[in-house]
Amino acid sequence: MTAEELTTILYRKMKAEQDTYRDWLLGLSPMEILDHAYEYSVREDILMALEERDVTVEQGSALLDSPCPLADIYREWQKLETRYMEDVRDTIESCANRLVFRDLV
Repeated sequence: MTAEELTTILYRKMKAEQDTYRDWLLGLSPMEILDHAYEYSVREDILMALEERDVTVEQGSALLDSPCPLADIYREWQKLETRYMEDVRDTIESCANRLVFRDLV
């Protein structure tokens, strides 16, 4: 099986996993749904990234062996240090500066 074929199979498995997660979320109260909104969003981003990039045969096989590869990838994601908040702060500053300088022109 090629890497592209494995990626397609993996994507379908992870999409089904996300659909099950979504269905579970929809059974919760609005407040509980909000508590899981970040996780849902990141899981959607993981799926989108997988659509854009093939995994190797070895990677695809290993992930397919997992009963919940999307949850596994999300758990790895949670351990990472990212620039997310730094990017948010930079965006606030950039937007504010653009608005300040627009008013000066």
